[in-house]
Amino acid sequence: MEITDFSQPLRQSSKGIIVIFGFKVFQFFKKFFVLFIAFGVSLIRGKSFANITPTMILLGIIGIIVIILVIAILKYLNFKFYLSKEDFHLSSGIINKDTTIIPKSKIQNVYIKQNFLQQIINVVSLKIETAGDKKSEIEISALDRPTAILLKKRLFNKLSVASEELDLVDHIEEPEIFFKVTLKRLLLEGLSQNHFKSFLLIFTFVFSLYNEFEEYLQELKLEEHIDDFVQLDEDTLFNLLITNVIIVIVVVLISLLFSVVKTFIINFNLEVVEHQKTVEINKGLFNKVSLSLMPSRIQNLVITTNRVKQYLGLHSLSVKQAMVNQKQQKNFNIVALEKEQLNYLINKLLLNYIAEGETEKPSTYFMRISALEMLSLGILINTVLLFLFGVEMLLINFVFVPLAVLYVYFAYKKAYYRISDNYITIGSGVIDTITNILEIHKIQGIKLKQTLFQKRSGIASLVILTASKAVTIPYITKTEALSIYNYLLYKVESQDKNWM
Repeated sequence: MEITDFSQPLRQSSKGIIVIFGFKVFQFFKKFFVLFIAFGVSLIRGKSFANITPTMILLGIIGIIVIILVIAILKYLNFKFYLSKEDFHLSSGIINKDTTIIPKSKIQNVYIKQNFLQQIINVVSLKIETAGDKKSEIEISALDRPTAILLKKRLFNKLSVASEELDLVDHIEEPEIFFKVTLKRLLLEGLSQNHFKSFLLIFTFVFSLYNEFEEYLQELKLEEHIDDFVQLDEDTLFNLLITNVIIVIVVVLISLLFSVVKTFIINFNLEVVEHQKTVEINKGLFNKVSLSLMPSRIQNLVITTNRVKQYLGLHSLSVKQAMVNQKQQKNFNIVALEKEQLNYLINKLLLNYIAEGETEKPSTYFMRISALEMLSLGILINTVLLFLFGVEMLLINFVFVPLAVLYVYFAYKKAYYRISDNYITIGSGVIDTITNILEIHKIQGIKLKQTLFQKRSGIASLVILTASKAVTIPYITKTEALSIYNYLLYKVESQDKNWM
């Protein structure tokens, strides 16, 4: 096997021209999508758009494509990189040339990704993220996979080791596939998810479509037909309720299908590869990703399940790392894990985590706030329905009130916190059961929050900040909050451990 010499300036694969060109074309059409739609509608109606003819539009598009192609070629030719013993060097630019030098010690994350176009031409992209910037600092758009994997290893090797020794190290460790999802478990994962978000997303989409085509619907005089059909008397009220039930069932089924398809696309061929010191996640159908989890960079672990998932033996583990942008953070999620697999990964990533310490509950003030939230939501829903449909639709309260009571009950039941010598565990959720775990020595800051009403009741919330997210211990007594606040500050200041 040929070993790539990264000490000499290298270009990416010549297929990078195709990748850069495709990305630039997509960006252009995405940016001017509305304008193209306006052009299309005008041409279909046989009208001119600012005296521009179809031939002029075609010539303009061809000219733009040629310009984008020239830019892609110049970016490819001027993009060179190499590795020294301690740094990564990059030269890039089109007319003005830029030189970037990144010390290996500053590199936080290296990702290997492969979108649909890259899968077709059989290349991958490699992204390098550094401390101090949420965006990816560097992206190499087209490398063959073996070269990308080898470069990733070199970037994470911060020691000045001879090339021959590095090659030997690369072949010592034989990675083991710890977990590989099956299609059956992926299907069960999609079916057992919390579909409420999908329901709201589809409802919002349908509502936005209605607004877009409202003028067209008015031309069809559908409102008059609906008014003739919907007469809220004793004969038609039952039919109207049945129709609404059918509509809700259809939307729920569509939400279910949407969740299953989304889960399948994102987690297709999911596998967890265990290395000596790291864990690697590989997954994706149209956008394949390869991500490394390093215990030193992990700030939080989030475990998610629900009653259906527990019955099916399904658990999800979301890993929050430092210096990772929000879009990329969503990929650090492992689904459809069995309980034993989940516990094994937690212990590997958090170095023998033990759920010790006394479990504490928030104050009953928590239930009062939850009830107030449900009351406000109920008033809003009732006002809207009363205004749009009349007093008959207030029958929805026979459904809403029991659901609101269940929300308050389960929100309080699942809320807890536990503090040990090294870890904080915080539970929450209503439909899902969510468990946040973080190491005390990685705490970046602590805030004690109190509203005017909470101050009168002697209640406070404790917000704990890490480099990846903030977690909250909600609605505990102020005395207890101060005690935890002082304890955590003492532990953070007295422990001689780095947060990364």
